[in-house]
Amino acid sequence: MAAAAAGGGAREEMVYMAKLAEQAERYEEMVEFMEKVVTAVGAGGGELTVEERNLLSVAYKNVIGARRASWRIVSSIEQKEEGRGAAGHAAAARGYRGRVEAELSNICAGILRLLDERLVPAAAAVDSKVFYLKMKGDYHRYLAEFKTGAERKDAADATLTAYQAAQVSYSPDQHLPLLLLTSAERFDLQKGLDLGVSFLLGHRREGAVADAPHQAGPCAQLLRVLL
Repeated sequence: MAAAAAGGGAREEMVYMAKLAEQAERYEEMVEFMEKVVTAVGAGGGELTVEERNLLSVAYKNVIGARRASWRIVSSIEQKEEGRGAAGHAAAARGYRGRVEAELSNICAGILRLLDERLVPAAAAVDSKVFYLKMKGDYHRYLAEFKTGAERKDAADATLTAYQAAQVSYSPDQHLPLLLLTSAERFDLQKGLDLGVSFLLGHRREGAVADAPHQAGPCAQLLRVLL
């Protein structure tokens, strides 16, 4: 009993510290605090509360979001340097892009490991399971944005698998579209993906559902769930 109480106190402290880090916009540290919460909860055989899982999502979303923005900027500069024939500058930008991609890979690997090893297996409630499976799909999608060749195809396939698993778990009478709407992002895996199935979403419009491309077939209902 005493050990459990101590563990609960540590969990509450880490949640508080995560909130503090969020206010201070120190998102890497917010991730660290929430990873400790996940570990503590897993050790006790429980699962995250709605507040805790949202904090985890916010922490990783901000950490990955900054790198995704950096990657787009550096990639654009690299292309411009190549276009004007500045081989040296293009090579420097390419090397820097590789550095950003390594950070992106590490961040995605971290959250995907938590999802696969702890969060998804422990999710008993339907809303928790759908939340984590969608999150899993998101981070595989982020990998697909910059990976190439077989790695890109693997990431895109994993994205589809996770989103489809979320769809299978989805229960319409629980109004989960509202839950997913808070974190759903437009995405486009059409560009550069040599895949049989690709996702195409235009600009998100509040209260509107984008039509899935005809060739996506089984993804049509899934896209409505995600929006």
